[in-house]
Amino acid sequence: MNRKTAVVTGATAGLGRALARRLVEHGYNVTIVGRDERRTAQVADELARSARGDQDGVQISRHLADLVRQEEVRALADVLADAGVGIDVLINNAGAAFDSFATTPDGAERTYALNHHAPLLLTHELLANGSLSGDARIVNMSSFLEKRARLVVADPDVVGTSWGDRRYSQTQVYATSKLLALVAAAETARRAPGAIKVYNADPGMVRTGFTSNAGGPMRLTAPLFRLWSISIEQGIQTPLWLATADEPPEPNGGFFARSHPAAPSARALDPALAREVYQRTTAFLGIPPL
Repeated sequence: MNRKTAVVTGATAGLGRALARRLVEHGYNVTIVGRDERRTAQVADELARSARGDQDGVQISRHLADLVRQEEVRALADVLADAGVGIDVLINNAGAAFDSFATTPDGAERTYALNHHAPLLLTHELLANGSLSGDARIVNMSSFLEKRARLVVADPDVVGTSWGDRRYSQTQVYATSKLLALVAAAETARRAPGAIKVYNADPGMVRTGFTSNAGGPMRLTAPLFRLWSISIEQGIQTPLWLATADEPPEPNGGFFARSHPAAPSARALDPALAREVYQRTTAFLGIPPL
């Protein structure tokens, strides 16, 4: 039996862990990526146990990477290439909302590095080394909060260092990183070769440990948001559908919520902004545009 292969980043908790489990149930060989060795091993063992029975023969593998650092994103891409198995689904799920300004060793604000740079860099590295299958689906976890982004369209800061010179707002930094990722993914979809698809999935306001683990204002407001939040199982339906639907959903490069195309902010639909963000980000990352 020729099984498809899926890679899920940020798979040790919450949405990523649930997505990995459901992909196993769908018969995919699954590779999980985490940054904590103990938790990554624990989830891999759980998935291996769940694969026994109806999905006997499903292969589970795991890799460690701190995707805030560009060198570790590139190293992950090399390891995945060395496995020699075509990747049919890449779910860029890892994300964070840091509660204070700090830069990475690469010179980027941390939230931007993880939410915007890492998905774009990993996608491009896997395209460059031939790890993605010809009809692969790339699903980036997006957010309805992109509508609260603070971005100067005429001169977008794609690195995030401008937040060091103004009041650092955890919510606005997170929202802006998600808008940048969204428009960069749309431009990647336009340029991607062959039948490769790139999607943005909004899981909705999900009851996970994300807001409380984030610290800062998000931690303080987490109890209020729980009143309107949905379960993890409800939250994974859109990215799972994008990854596994028999026919690739349309539009390529689109923004999806509740398993349907959805309307993002007007800025997210601006093709000139998408091109500018894509070009500036690939230049910062040192990767050739597609």
